[in-house]
Amino acid sequence: MAGLKLTNVGKVYGGTVEVLKDINLDIAQGELIVFVGPSGCGKSTLLRMIAGLESISHGTLEIDGDVVNDVPPAQRGIAMVFQSYALYPHMTVKDNMSFALKLAKKTPAEIDEAVGRAARILQLEPYLDRLPKALSGGQRQRVAIGRSIVREPKVFLFDEPLSNLDAALRVATRIEIAQLKESMPDKTMIYVTHDQVEAMTLATRIVVLANKGIAQVGTPLELYERPENEFVAQFIGSPSMNLQAGEITGTGAQTTVKLAGGGIAVSAVPTTDADMGLPVNVGIRPEDFTETGGTAVYEGVVNITEALGEVTLLYFRPEGDHDPVIAKLPGIHADVRGRTVKLSVAPEKVQVFYNGKSLYHR
Repeated sequence: MAGLKLTNVGKVYGGTVEVLKDINLDIAQGELIVFVGPSGCGKSTLLRMIAGLESISHGTLEIDGDVVNDVPPAQRGIAMVFQSYALYPHMTVKDNMSFALKLAKKTPAEIDEAVGRAARILQLEPYLDRLPKALSGGQRQRVAIGRSIVREPKVFLFDEPLSNLDAALRVATRIEIAQLKESMPDKTMIYVTHDQVEAMTLATRIVVLANKGIAQVGTPLELYERPENEFVAQFIGSPSMNLQAGEITGTGAQTTVKLAGGGIAVSAVPTTDADMGLPVNVGIRPEDFTETGGTAVYEGVVNITEALGEVTLLYFRPEGDHDPVIAKLPGIHADVRGRTVKLSVAPEKVQVFYNGKSLYHR
């Protein structure tokens, strides 16, 4: 059970290639922190630095208040679950889970108690005498997690543990990890994924990494509802947030923005007279659009539709230099392709960005 603190942490390869810089992050005991970001942003590298598998080029890492930059991985009180299961194929589930305890010279009674407790948590009791080849992918991943649990670490690290599973198994195993966290509320967990659904459903807080640093830290709903910048706004959510160029034409408690396409967006962001005429980007999530017969923030011809059953995606043909717009409407809309559709949005759902940064976070 531990908290972590990263202060100005960075990673440089070969003295010249900087992949991470000035990472400042406080992780409280009991949190489940998820690192997300595009490929190559350094999320797995950061996790490996916490584990001690990669050296820290500069800055400090503290666990329970102790600086552990030079502490070997085995002495940091950390257990890591990798993308690959890394199970010993000739050992049973029980032997795989108890192997580290045997190396630590634990007594048979201590080993049986630890393995039994982990097996109950992960519902592996019926499989303790099976070899890994007799298990499904999800069961093998649970064994890998159980191997970490028996060590009773201070911090659990998960490096994309579900990426090798098919879609159905990913959902089932994600739920199991959420249940595992609930059964160990005081344990600190750090989880790396490229899957937004995993991040949004599992995290206490999400750390979005980009451009060698942290783009934003917050709860899942904070990142979804109030992104600090355009990168986070478009990275969180699927399909990505629509961004349309516009200009502030009215200020005050409710701001009026004239869109380049001719529509008018009203935002709940507070502005002052000094913001009048400010060139901005207006952000609207596809799922926040509603079809209207009245005043619209966007009006256009539907070019392509994707019927997913519970929702329909509408892709609008951009006019001139305008960016394309995507709307995500509930239900089935089979007859809208080729038609002109008018869309509205609630004022509080509109985001406004200036120079890439949200006006809400000025």
